[in-house]
Amino acid sequence: MNDDDDLMSSFHSDQLHANVASVPDGLCWVSVLSCLLLACSYVGSLYVWKSDLPRDHPAVIKRRFTSVLIVSALSPVFVWAWKEFTGIQPGPSLLALMGIRLEGLIPAIILPLLLTMVLFLGPLIQLAMDCPWGFINGMKVVVDPCFWTLCLGDMRWLRNQVVAPLTEELVFRACMLPMLVPCAGPSTAIFTCPLFFGVVFQFSYTAVFGAYTAFIFIRTGHLVGPVLCHSFCNYMGFPALSTALDHPHRLTILSFYVLGVVLFFLLIFPMTDPFFYGFPTPVCTLTSTSGSICS
Repeated sequence: MNDDDDLMSSFHSDQLHANVASVPDGLCWVSVLSCLLLACSYVGSLYVWKSDLPRDHPAVIKRRFTSVLIVSALSPVFVWAWKEFTGIQPGPSLLALMGIRLEGLIPAIILPLLLTMVLFLGPLIQLAMDCPWGFINGMKVVVDPCFWTLCLGDMRWLRNQVVAPLTEELVFRACMLPMLVPCAGPSTAIFTCPLFFGVVFQFSYTAVFGAYTAFIFIRTGHLVGPVLCHSFCNYMGFPALSTALDHPHRLTILSFYVLGVVLFFLLIFPMTDPFFYGFPTPVCTLTSTSGSICS
């Protein structure tokens, strides 16, 4: 490492320590309570409407859209209030801390989504094998405005592919992680953050997924990556291994399942390297703990 690299590394280290030099006592309690209140506000907005209609009824979905979008729009106020109450003065702006920034935006759109598609390589190959359309016909559908008009007119599609990914990642990642990282550190915050989702919803594979998108958020410092990965996973659903085992080409499909998992673990750190997104990422400036997650 040359002198310039040493100087830059020292500068970033000093900057990190300066931002958290005055961490107040009881910070973790304030952070945890703030996150719990935010989580309860989010789930409460879903059930504020009284109705005997099923959850997939368009009228129910529209009402929930209204309340959850209001809570999500107000969620940055929780982060601002937490910052004012604790007295922590981060270098980046509030929007940057929440992953809303331009630096590194293009890699943040492409790389995390591509990484997630690698993990789902087996299901994608299975889907391609079972799809009645050829590749050319499939691309024609994707670029057809009528297809997207139908999608945007479907309340369930909007909920699963747009509103749920955007609002959940905004509330449970972009707003909670800046409050958790200063007291718990980046690594612990990644596994703590999904617990708030589990408290108000359920502990399941969604907790593992929440840890993954929290990892993506901290490593990239962007909200868009977790949102796109969330939307993609909602579309794909949980991998149907039982279906793959019964498939006529099960050996080929299972081989791609294994290949996808192996490639995912080989690529997860290189493809989320903060170098691509602007080092250090804003949320990482909230901790003096230097580790592999933030570097």
